[in-house]
Amino acid sequence: MTDQITFESLGFAAPILQALKNSGFTSPTPIQAGAIPAGLSGRDVLGIAQTGTGKTAAFALPILQQMAANPLRPRRFGTRALILSPTRELAVQIEQEFKKFGTGLVLNTVLIVGGVGRSGQVNRMSRGADIVVGTPGRICDLMSTRNLLIDQCQFFVLDEADRMLDLGFMPDIRKVVAALPTRRQSALFSATMPKEIVHLAEGLLRDPVRVTIQAVSSTPTRIDQSVHFVEASGKKALLVDLLRGPEMTRAIVFTRTKRGADRVALQLNAEKITAAAMHGNLGQNARQRALEAFKAGTVRVLVATDLAARGIDVTGVSHVVNYELPNEPESYVHRIGRTARNGASGVAVAFCDATELAYLNSIEKLTGVKMAVASGTRPAHALPARKPQRHPDMIVRKPKPKRPQYQDKRGASRAA
Repeated sequence: MTDQITFESLGFAAPILQALKNSGFTSPTPIQAGAIPAGLSGRDVLGIAQTGTGKTAAFALPILQQMAANPLRPRRFGTRALILSPTRELAVQIEQEFKKFGTGLVLNTVLIVGGVGRSGQVNRMSRGADIVVGTPGRICDLMSTRNLLIDQCQFFVLDEADRMLDLGFMPDIRKVVAALPTRRQSALFSATMPKEIVHLAEGLLRDPVRVTIQAVSSTPTRIDQSVHFVEASGKKALLVDLLRGPEMTRAIVFTRTKRGADRVALQLNAEKITAAAMHGNLGQNARQRALEAFKAGTVRVLVATDLAARGIDVTGVSHVVNYELPNEPESYVHRIGRTARNGASGVAVAFCDATELAYLNSIEKLTGVKMAVASGTRPAHALPARKPQRHPDMIVRKPKPKRPQYQDKRGASRAA
């Protein structure tokens, strides 16, 4: 299919074709070949594909082409297209892709995410936006104060829908969808299709074109996977030893918790291995600085929670190290997908102690791949697993206790 379809044959405007050429895009990927023609024809799209398959371009290019063919000036605080992403990092990346592909077009793109001040975002929206890319929480925040109006939105994209479900964003998404106009073109992309996402897609999409590329249980054949059986106390020394090897030029190390990511990053820096932590407790600016330093090569190791498992597209990641195995096997697939991107090869290394053996068994069952043993001996029996943390990047805040009330001399209730 991709052999028959070219970007030129799809009829894109000259500025978009030039931007694709400048970006090194020669021919559509399978998800692009399936989704772009449907998007250009005005059809809704249901895309089932993992990250790293080129799906951002699959929805961005049809939107840009239709906007170029039908230029309109958005009203104050209004937008013509809304793209929802589960994480700030992925939202930043999507915004950059829109700007890259739309270089030759006079279009205004606004990024709306949490972790940074809202006043600047409100100011940019006051002029209206052709394209808004954002995360559900901040999008709903601006909608509630009418600093973002989506009742005339022509295009709506929900990216990484299953990750939205994992992070508890479904109530916010329902608020957004309820405020959208009935007449619109929509697309939903997801790596998996649990029944909640199936129901969401049924309510969101009208007679969609379904494009399925690769099941989440599949791991790219270009990734060399291995496991080190090691006690938890020995993981730090093993990680330092591996990172000192010349072949580990740029690595992402995954932990299950935010505290673990901070601890490992500090330990690596103490060993003169440049590392930065990236997780949900960091502000947006700090997270972006860590990612930019990693991209630039001033930091060789990014230590992250599953927040970074999807959507982070960094060229030249040679290794992914699962310092702690995820308790959800699908997360392993998304983690190792940070390497071997755009046709390159990569290496995925897993550390497994006896409490994580059940996690490893689940991963191997899901992927159908028996990992090669790089060192140690597979435990005969699994020790009780640590209490799983389903959403390590969600911050749970306990409600503040109510202050006791008393009555003043005039009988009015006041807080103590």
